[in-house]
Parts: sequence; C-alpha cells; structure tokens
Amino acid sequence: MKKVLVLGLGAQGSAAAKRLDKDPGVSEIVVADYNMKAVNALVEELDKAKGVQVDAFDVNSIIAAAEGCDLILNALALTFNPIVLDAALAVKANYQDYNGTDKLYEMWDASELSKEYPVPEGLSEETEKWWKSYMAMYKIYGPKFKEIGKLALFGTGSAPGLICAASKYTMRYLDTCDSIYNIVWEGAYAKRFQPFWWSPITAMSDMSDPAVALENGKIIDTEPFSRPIKRQYEYMDEPIIFREHCHDEPFQYAFNAETEFKGLKNSYFKYAGAGMDFASQLYPAGLLSHEEEEFNGQKIVPFDFIMSHIPAAPHFKEDIEEILEEGLALDAGCMVIESYGKKDGKDVLVETHVFAPGVVESFELAGITAEMYLTGQSGYLFSKMFINDQFEGMSGLISSDMLTQEQCDKFFEYAAELQITLDTKIKDPSEVCD
Repeated sequence: MKKVLVLGLGAQGSAAAKRLDKDPGVSEIVVADYNMKAVNALVEELDKAKGVQVDAFDVNSIIAAAEGCDLILNALALTFNPIVLDAALAVKANYQDYNGTDKLYEMWDASELSKEYPVPEGLSEETEKWWKSYMAMYKIYGPKFKEIGKLALFGTGSAPGLICAASKYTMRYLDTCDSIYNIVWEGAYAKRFQPFWWSPITAMSDMSDPAVALENGKIIDTEPFSRPIKRQYEYMDEPIIFREHCHDEPFQYAFNAETEFKGLKNSYFKYAGAGMDFASQLYPAGLLSHEEEEFNGQKIVPFDFIMSHIPAAPHFKEDIEEILEEGLALDAGCMVIESYGKKDGKDVLVETHVFAPGVVESFELAGITAEMYLTGQSGYLFSKMFINDQFEGMSGLISSDMLTQEQCDKFFEYAAELQITLDTKIKDPSEVCD
C-alpha cells in the first residue's frame, strides 16, 4: 500500500487524485495546493485523502506535505519543477511529473558538465534553455535520485506521456527507425468561443515559442505553425492540416535516439485543433509577442492583452455541463504515431492510433472534459506503475519514452481498463501522402 502526494489540484491533478482514490494499492492521498478552496472541495469527494496547503515557492512547505509519501505526483506548472525535485530528494520519495522544465538552465551553466556537453549550434535562446534544462534533469538530477535508490519520471500526461509510451511501443515492429511523427488533433469545438479545453496560458505560451524538431540527427528550431502536413485517417470526415508546435517529444526522443529509438534521425510534433486555428491567426499579426510596445500612448504586451480576453478552460462539472447543453459543433480528434523505418530490409510505416473517450463520453464517464480525462488518466496510469511496483529495481531519472517494452505492455493493459486503447497498422510508407 502506497502513500501518494498529489501536488497541484488543477484539471490534471484532481483527475488523477480521483482515480488514485479508487486504487486498492493506495492507502492514503495527500492533496495539496495553495488554494484551500480547491483542496477542501476535492477532499470532500475522496475517501482516502487529507488536504494541506502548500506554498510551491517554498521547498520546506512541500517537504512537510510529502513526509512519509512513497510518490510525489507533481501537477504544478513547470516553474516549480526544480523545487519539487529537491523536495522529493529530501524526503527520499519517487517523483513523477506531467512535464519537463526549462527552469534548470542556470544550474546546467554552473555545472562542470556543461563544459563536457556543449549546446548544439543554431538554437534560439528559448530552445537553449530547454536543452540545458533537459541535460540537467538527465545528468544532474538522475544521479541524485540513483544515489537515494528512487526513480524520477517526467513527461507523464497524455502528450508528453502516453504518446511517448506509444512511440516507444512502435519500436517492436522495426529493426531501425528513421523518423517519428507525433500527430495530435484536438477536434472538440464548442458552439461558444472556447478555443482551449486546458490551460490557455500554457497552450498560448507553447504557441508563441519557437517550435522544435529533430532533423538529420540535430535539434533545430522551426517556425510555429509552419511545415504543414495533411492527414485523413479512416475515422475523419475530411483532411486535417497539422502544423509545427513547440512540444517536449522531439527533445525527449533526441536525447534517447540511439538507446530507445533504434537510431532515430528525425522527430516532429504536429498539432491541429480549435486552439491552433485561433492562435495561428494571431501569431503572424504579432499578437503573441511578449515584447512591450506602445499603443495610443499606453504600454502593452500583446500576449498579455490577448490572454486577458481568452476564457478559462472549463474545469468544474457545472461549467462543462453548460457548454455541452449549448451543444458542440464537433467532438472529434486523433492521436497518432507514425514511425518510419526498416524491418527485414524493407521500408515500413508503423501507424499507431490512440483511441480514448471524446468530450461527451468523458463527461458521462467522469464528469470531466476529454482533455482532462486523457491527460489526468494518463498521469494516473504512470502513478499506477509506481504503485504496482512496475519500476521495481529502477532508480535515477527517465522520461516517459524510456519504458521497456514490457512496461509499455503493462501501461496499455491498465489503459484499456479506462477505455484508452491502441490500434497499430503496419503499412508501406507510400500509402501516406500529404
């Protein structure tokens, strides 16, 4: 029986906590947030939970909440990752994070390791911060967790997370891998103006940053919303255009290209949906800029001004129900992994589709949106791997693309119980055309 701290009670943390509450392997859940209203409301819904208030800027506050816990599930914004990592080390707990972080670049710059591993040439300042922070996670925090005999696992939502495990899963069908496309369409369109079903600030920040790809074995910056590809899978009514988007997956796969992805040379994250439709019109107009400018005698930051007019993602059951009662214009989507490589000397495409409940079905099942369902349940599934000792004997720090094939099988066995399934097709690459 395990004791788990769920830190951060937004859509992802609260969804995972509700699922953990039903897990027979969990003895107690500590739900923690600065917002005690959110803490108390969640505690009332759960049977195994106690609530505490934490100041996520204060490592001692997190340490106090985490005492005696076997696992810390961090669902806070990535700003707090370094603080929570340090708290996990202090209490000697396993650590799980929905995200990576770009907040460790100064630690990397100050380390002797930075001299041994130079930054790839040609990256933007923002991408350099991500690269350095990933190196700090793997190379600095990894040994620290190994020293205490615990495991830190990051990138454990739906994307990154489930999609990374599914990408690793496809490697069983290839002898060598040349390219991986992670393709996501959030095709849930409300009749009202509701461009985002999850944190608008996180989504729009990603959309305003340089996109990243692995190309010819090198991490490169790409222009947001550029390099369109077109796909129409058999369950789509019409072709969808997917574009470049800043995301973790190309980073994770780049670092693990040889060890996990059979010599991978190219990796792309392609995205489409209501949020992309909205933001793609703002970006070329300069309205996602973070630079202060003067307008009619007033100083404004375009990004901040735009954000002030975007509705929050629906979180509470009554808010979601209100949107559903108004009706959806579309309730669709896809998550697809296209892995290109060779098997027995022949060119092969391994096309894996992730199927999960849509908005209406997610609300019927759990009173939450499809985004909350897939990301929250995915987070729980990685927690379940800890709870059921699927990582027994492992220590250090890994990302979600570094599961073994046996662990992938177990992960998706658990996922199927929550109506999240995989469908894999082996194709000739010529069957796919833009």
